[in-house]
Amino acid sequence: MLENNTRYSAEEIQVLEGLEAVRRRPGMYIGSTSLRGLHHLVYEVVDNSIDEAMAGYCKKIDVIVHYDNTVTVIDDGRGIPVDTHPKIGLPAVEVVLTMLHAGGKFGGGGYKVSGGLHGVGVSVVNALSEWLEVEVRREGFIWHQRYERGVAASKLEKTGKSKTTGVRITFKPDPEIFEELVFNQETLIQRIRELSYLTKGIKITFIDERTEQQFVYQHSGGIKDFVMHLNKNKNALHKPIYFEDVRDQIMVEVALQYTDSYVENFFSFVNNIHTVDGGTHETGFKTALTRVMNDYGKKYNIIKNGSGLLGEDIREGLTTIISIKVPEPQFEGQTKTKLGNSEVRSVVDTVVAEKLSTFFEENPQVARKILDKSINAARAREAARKARELTRRKNALESSTLPGKLADCSERDPSLSEIFIVEGDSAGGSAKQGRDRRFQAILPLRGKILNVEKARMDKILANEEIRALITAFGTGIGEEFNIEKARYHKIIIMTDADVDGAHIRTLLLTFFYRHMKQLIENGYVFIAQPPLYRVRKTKEEHYVFSDIELEQLLKRIGREKISIQRYKGLGEMNPEQLWETTMNFDSRTVMQVKLEDAIEANSIFSMLMGDKVEPRREFIQENARYVRNLDV
Repeated sequence: MLENNTRYSAEEIQVLEGLEAVRRRPGMYIGSTSLRGLHHLVYEVVDNSIDEAMAGYCKKIDVIVHYDNTVTVIDDGRGIPVDTHPKIGLPAVEVVLTMLHAGGKFGGGGYKVSGGLHGVGVSVVNALSEWLEVEVRREGFIWHQRYERGVAASKLEKTGKSKTTGVRITFKPDPEIFEELVFNQETLIQRIRELSYLTKGIKITFIDERTEQQFVYQHSGGIKDFVMHLNKNKNALHKPIYFEDVRDQIMVEVALQYTDSYVENFFSFVNNIHTVDGGTHETGFKTALTRVMNDYGKKYNIIKNGSGLLGEDIREGLTTIISIKVPEPQFEGQTKTKLGNSEVRSVVDTVVAEKLSTFFEENPQVARKILDKSINAARAREAARKARELTRRKNALESSTLPGKLADCSERDPSLSEIFIVEGDSAGGSAKQGRDRRFQAILPLRGKILNVEKARMDKILANEEIRALITAFGTGIGEEFNIEKARYHKIIIMTDADVDGAHIRTLLLTFFYRHMKQLIENGYVFIAQPPLYRVRKTKEEHYVFSDIELEQLLKRIGREKISIQRYKGLGEMNPEQLWETTMNFDSRTVMQVKLEDAIEANSIFSMLMGDKVEPRREFIQENARYVRNLDV
């Protein structure tokens, strides 16, 4: 770990500004007032405890969601200072909780590095809570104070004695601020699990009183365990490679492992913040890895004829976690998703090059396995280049070069255009007849597309159905992908409500996630919700979308003189029915596909579409109870 400064008192608390604007513009501080912002409150409080753990003073954290959706976070750190702040004249804990950017992380003496998704701290949580109570165990005593909407409602009081140290914060999100007030268990668990991997050894217990469940996360292997978790549904080529080092006050921690898959997975963190857009730390790692691998291959005559491997060849099937701690991180943009510190690149490059070179010299068998895989990837890349050239030639926007089975729309503005990916020629025919030709394009698929989870790019580009998708969308694929060339801003997957339809939907989503992820990130991908039943009673006609909805309808209209048709496929509907129930802008139901957690999505796609059967069986058994309609 980085060098710790054990001094932590009121003098180390710096005050930069007050809380006036927080309640007026909460979105500026926590992103939004939706569910995402609600959960962000918990993250900020937990991150304060993680800061104590990173500094070496905290060993366990408890996160409790109570029956009434209030939250308590408890840690065994040093406890927030309670002595009087020399400049403000208030107890330091009150300064931390009522003044924005007041905390040890902004001074030179409190923390060397700190996390926090926005760095705004518990003062913002306090400002956006109907009430918050803090209990500090420090210097042999227990101290307590209550706040209401960011303002102290009581004085800091000594309420008892304590032989331990730490902080307990309980808060209730303010209904005047937040649109929703019910915490999602899985969302909180994902972040807590992530933090447990990134903070080696910390024990985080999550208790949900609403479901009477308790989860404990602790990983002595840190990010090495993280890599093993990500690859648990894949066939690994070797044990995880792990190393760490500190240079110029920058701590670099790396874990990596190759599998026999063809997909690269790279997750980077800066002070526990997931940098989804990468930055200088990722660049440093990738540059060093490519150089080290090529140097090793040439030194031992494994790479011949003077040809070198490209970075994409070397990273095929590689899962990497890189976690760095930087005293003064510089992020590009408000969302802190890309690191900009130029000095970090050279530090990461140096550490990775030194550590990997040593590892390969000491483990030649592992090095040879990785190089052999990379050389095969290079050969496949050349084959893919030829296939890509063919796709590129077909990628012009004129309708004459579009796939023959595509029924395009007349509108040329992508923001007004949508395309339905339809299962089968029968449903495709109905969709083509029933659509609004001005705005709606139809692309029927013949059968199931290739499972891209188990295929290299050359094989993917050789698949006729996938080539049709790429050409129709206009974006290109892989490194040539360009979201600005998208011909439609709504891509709607429309499949039957049976096992085959679910499989085709999963194959398509896997393809989008692995090779056109920006379509999902930009909110362009949707799933159509066709009805399951048509219910007729005399001249009345009703379409219902689930068994529960059917029962409710039958209770309302009665069960006499009715006929019920169960749709087994889209092809059973005539064009008018398909339009009215599934394609009409005014009456249809479509679900937008969102990427809430890239790490968890990666694990699920690997498990559902990978080679290992047992994890897939377990997943289906665990989630079968959530399936409402399944036509087997």
